[in-house]
This record gives sequence, structure tokens and C-alpha cells, in this order.
Amino acid sequence: MSGDLSEILRGLIQDIGDAGVAKMEADPGLAAAVDQHAAAVRDVITGSGDEVHEATLLDYLHGFADTALEQGWWPGEQYDWQLLRVIAVCSLVRGASTA
Repeated sequence: MSGDLSEILRGLIQDIGDAGVAKMEADPGLAAAVDQHAAAVRDVITGSGDEVHEATLLDYLHGFADTALEQGWWPGEQYDWQLLRVIAVCSLVRGASTA
């Protein structure tokens, strides 16, 4: 991943993660959708033989966001599949950081 793209991803992930996790507290529907994505992410990581911890979550998140951006995705007003996935991983990272 190039340096410029890495910086874009870091900013995007931080902005989405902060806003999305905060919004989850007030929106039970969003929280439920994010929880489903979080379970799927845990399954992907453990299914590949890794443990779910901050480093593997960040690796997954960077790979996922990089691929989504390369395919033309950009976060908008709607909580699409990609945005929900990014929020889910950010939420899991926060949980792993405090565990």
C-alpha cells in the first residue's frame, strides 16, 4: 500500500470508526447491523487460523478498506455494507484495546 493511500485509509478509518461507534449508542438498528458484521469478521479471522486481537483486526481492516477503495467505494450518507463492515472492525479494535 502506498504511503498516500495508507494516510487516506488511516484518516478514513478513524473518522468512520469514531462517528460510527458513537452513532451505535443511539441507534439500536445500526448497533445490531454492526454486531452482525463484527461476528462475521471474527469468523473470518478465526477461520484463517488467527486469533482476534488488535493487530489482526487492523490488518483485516486495512486490507478490506484498501480493496473497497480500489473498487470505487467511498463512504456516503447511507450505511452500506462496506461502511457497516468498517464500523464493525473499528468497534472490535476498540474492544480489543480495552481488554
